[in-house]
Amino acid sequence: MINAGIVGGSGYTAGELIRLLINHPKVSIDFIYSTSKAGEPVNNVHRDLLGDTDLRFTGEINQNIEVLFLCLGHGNSTDFLKKHPVSKETRIIDLSHDFRLSALNTFDFRTFVYGLPELNKDKIKNALNIANPGCFATAIQLALLPLAQATSLKNDIHIHGITGATGAGSSLSSTTHFSWRDNNVSIYKALEHQHIGEITQSLEQLSPGFNSKLNFVPVRGNFSRGIFITAYTAADIALENAETLYSTFYSNAPYVHLSPQSLYLKQVTNTNKCLLHLQKKDGQLLITSILDNLLKGASGQAVQNMNLMFGLDESTGLHLKPSHF
Repeated sequence: MINAGIVGGSGYTAGELIRLLINHPKVSIDFIYSTSKAGEPVNNVHRDLLGDTDLRFTGEINQNIEVLFLCLGHGNSTDFLKKHPVSKETRIIDLSHDFRLSALNTFDFRTFVYGLPELNKDKIKNALNIANPGCFATAIQLALLPLAQATSLKNDIHIHGITGATGAGSSLSSTTHFSWRDNNVSIYKALEHQHIGEITQSLEQLSPGFNSKLNFVPVRGNFSRGIFITAYTAADIALENAETLYSTFYSNAPYVHLSPQSLYLKQVTNTNKCLLHLQKKDGQLLITSILDNLLKGASGQAVQNMNLMFGLDESTGLHLKPSHF
């Protein structure tokens, strides 16, 4: 069994991670670290786990676990590792933004591999440390990577993305209260979202010299979970050829599927899937990409990376079914 530790255990991504790992056939959770909840039963916070686990939060860590998941806010993973060193043999999967960019992917003796399996599967298999991609970044990259590999991204790319309230985390803010979010829509960080850097980095990896502008407008939706991306760009490729390109690129990707029909978000909520749909109109290729921000956009992808790192089938423990209602 793989002995796992979780840091930042009271948030949404940690809750999803705990749900996955307590049912994973090859994992045993050693500890769930939370300074604010130390000593409390985990199911006091993640109340749907009542009857599923008797684990309690702790304020102590075991330095000799096999894999450590960091479910901390952006900027906090680096500080945590400075204060709480772990064994050199311990693998780390960080779900924050701290180590995703190549210029910032080294800490102490550790180098973090960017953990998008559809892009870096072989590197992930041999990695000791993983920077788990962002939720928006995952959906957008999976929409664009086949075009990057084919050097078909030669024009500006326009991206509209709407995310559920859980994308903002469990801490309350003026834009996460029900009374503000319900029956409401708003944009934020338009054209300057922090995920643009990691998206550009991956596109450049497949298409050296890539210099098209990414015009990304994120939108807060009035639903709980999921991401719905529409991206379009002028592309000199027939729709049939584009569909073949995408099908070939993702032929060995168990969680990315090309749909011949238009998409709706409930197809992917509570799953580790990303679904894609292509349309061509007046020279513009339109790509729709949908996923669950807490699973394929965070904790599900983290487990997928763990499976690859430990030589397991990448789908182990991730056979999840969507909820349509």
